[in-house]
Amino acid sequence: MVMRTGAFTGFEVSLRDPGIAWIQLNQPERLNGLTHGIKRDLVETITQAQMDHRVRVLVFTGSGRAFSAGDDISGQNKPLSGEALMPPIPPGHDSEIGTYEGLRHLSQTLNLAIRNCDKIAIAALNGVAIQTGMTMALACDFRVAATSAKLGSATLRFGLLPDEGGQYLCVQLMGVARAMDFFINKKIVGADEALDLGLVHEVVDDESLEARVMEMATEIANGPQVAIRLLKRSIYNAADMTFEQSLDEIASKTAISDHHPDAREGATAFREKRQPTFNAWLERYR
Repeated sequence: MVMRTGAFTGFEVSLRDPGIAWIQLNQPERLNGLTHGIKRDLVETITQAQMDHRVRVLVFTGSGRAFSAGDDISGQNKPLSGEALMPPIPPGHDSEIGTYEGLRHLSQTLNLAIRNCDKIAIAALNGVAIQTGMTMALACDFRVAATSAKLGSATLRFGLLPDEGGQYLCVQLMGVARAMDFFINKKIVGADEALDLGLVHEVVDDESLEARVMEMATEIANGPQVAIRLLKRSIYNAADMTFEQSLDEIASKTAISDHHPDAREGATAFREKRQPTFNAWLERYR
């Protein structure tokens, strides 16, 4: 057992069958605003989930009317409840180099941790996802939005930049022209427009969000985990490779997946005209 469950500073973690790490931001009065401490603790939770064989899929969601409205600028100055997973360290941003270091080593690491996790991550967008909150959602592999959800960066409204990777992820998902329009015109879009722009994969009624995300997560969790994790990495790698490089890259991963018991189970199930039962190697960890 590696991944800790319970109430931590700014979020709660539970493990749902069949191996779904449900990570819920739990500061609705602050619109689930993120602090450096919360980000560090989320990175630690993601690392624990990566190394825990019980975990197959990660889900991120919020509570109240926000997924996350970005960095916590509420000014409440009230202590956050819950246990801290990581000890406090200086947040940086006290000088030019301090801002560079704070971004590179505290803020940007959260989205990088989500993207680098080999296990599939799903954002269940229950409400507004702004600035850091939007970037965190875009770093996930799938995004399901409630009809009440809104997405945007809007950093220019404060004279700031989307400094945690939002510009890169939006260019990947929307293309340069749409990303330029989105950021320069400070757009905050509703769920249906986000779907049209390619920022989310699905839109569902608010009351159906958790059930739909659990359905999606369960289907992925029951799929062949070794092949899924290798394919996730290969798809992201392909975005930065030539065609020839991507062929070599996926061939090296296929050398693993083709010889895994899941591949034999898939072929046997096809011949026997039944649904395959993958992940026998993980059963002892449940």
